Amino acid sequence: MISKNKIKLIHSLKQKKHRDNERLFIAEGPKVVGDLIDFFPPTAIFCMEQWISNNHRLIGNETEINIVSEEELRKISQLQNPQKVLALFSIEKYNNKFITKKISSDKLSIALDGIQDPGNLGTIIRIADWFGIENIICSNESADVFNPKVIQATMGSIARVNVFYTNLYAYLNSLPEDFPLYATLLDGENVYKKQLTSGGIIVMGNEGNGISPEIKKIITNKLYIPTFQTSTNKADSLNVAVATAIVCSEFRRNLTLQKI
Repeated sequence: MISKNKIKLIHSLKQKKHRDNERLFIAEGPKVVGDLIDFFPPTAIFCMEQWISNNHRLIGNETEINIVSEEELRKISQLQNPQKVLALFSIEKYNNKFITKKISSDKLSIALDGIQDPGNLGTIIRIADWFGIENIICSNESADVFNPKVIQATMGSIARVNVFYTNLYAYLNSLPEDFPLYATLLDGENVYKKQLTSGGIIVMGNEGNGISPEIKKIITNKLYIPTFQTSTNKADSLNVAVATAIVCSEFRRNLTLQKI
């Protein structure tokens, strides 16, 4: 049986202030938990007996294991339909795993300027993983990567992508003058016709306001995703995660063409 204190702790981790205090975040479901366990061991696991029977070999001695019923799992789950396992992971261990990773102009990275929606952030992390992008630099105003909704939306990709927070303008402005900075803007060049470099940083803006004016000024390569809808009655914008996927795909397509 799960103690009231543990239930209270798990529920408290929905809020950033408690995640910051406890230095813990929640992951749920066999896919997300399994990918993170491959990355580093959880602090505690709350799981149904069937799950632990199939995955016991993955769990180290340092992990507290709690066998729970379906009803108990439902009490602590953040999901509408609980998925056999919930785990608590250390924020410090996540950060420490990526401590040696560097931003390089030879590799592609993503910068997020005020992304607010947890689902968008999680999906962008998953997109980065798909396209082999290791680093995402977030402005301090962006959604918290350890929000349970973000973790769930990554579908385990959080284990392979480094996400860190900084004063984004100061960080981008400190890079060498010839460091390629890309962003999707209305006055940009057609992304399907633009010759793209193999590396650099793709900057994506806030869902409602786009890229902040100060960061716009230091963008060296402006891109535009054209619409193919000829009707005047059409969508006026793309979801930021969808736009990120399109731009990343074009970068990788250009890189593939360069190698032919």
